[in-house]
Amino acid sequence: MKPTASPPMLVDSHCHLSFPDFAAELDGVMERAAAAGVASMLTICTRLDEFGAVLELTARYPNLHCSVGVHPHEAGEAHPVDAATLCDMTREPKVVGIGETGLDYHYEHSARADQKASFRAHIAAARETGLPLIVHSRAADDDTAGILAEETAVGAFPGLIHCFTSGPELAARALELGFYMSFSGIVTFKNATDLRAVAATVPLDRLLIETDAPYLAPVPHRGKRNEPAFVADTAAFVAELRGIPTEALAEATTANFFRLFARAQAPPPCG
Repeated sequence: MKPTASPPMLVDSHCHLSFPDFAAELDGVMERAAAAGVASMLTICTRLDEFGAVLELTARYPNLHCSVGVHPHEAGEAHPVDAATLCDMTREPKVVGIGETGLDYHYEHSARADQKASFRAHIAAARETGLPLIVHSRAADDDTAGILAEETAVGAFPGLIHCFTSGPELAARALELGFYMSFSGIVTFKNATDLRAVAATVPLDRLLIETDAPYLAPVPHRGKRNEPAFVADTAAFVAELRGIPTEALAEATTANFFRLFARAQAPPPCG
């Protein structure tokens, strides 16, 4: 009997496994991810008071890494984040990135001034530590690009735009600054024609994929709770969009993840 081919090794570069959505069956979520070929995951911190819970998950699962940061929705909290606090928290070896941070003018749960101040504090921490900045940008392309350009002029820092949903202008400006871009299940949605055009043309060596789980499940899972295993569907879709084998897309995006998030340890190859 011919052996069944193993799925290509993938990385979910952005998920939220500390959220209550997963509490009752996290072991099952991790098992399904492994079965789908998802060898590593990055679970994202959105508030400093959840960092302990995020870090605890990385102790339970060797292939799980984490970030430290404050989501722009939380930027107006009572104790504003500062770069020194973020830098201190990155001493934990499982912390491989800074964020997510950035600007969200769609919901504006926090004042724009607070979001910008928090964004700049995270950038300072990324510059100080050398860890990549994880940027959230929604309905704020001009300010996002402007702040990144201003801060890069002060001193370079690595980073990516996560769950990229913007147009070619922000994509071009981010690429010029050396940033990577990560695409979520949104790229599979029927009305995402403009986004697919960007995903098809981003240089392959700057491309990542993610779930943003528990949100944004890709087709054919749309409407369900998202989970890391579903990054395989996004990978297959983007590979077809770009006209390359899924294995080639998986190999490139996995290599890109471990190049950008250099503190993360890649799992040994299978076989």
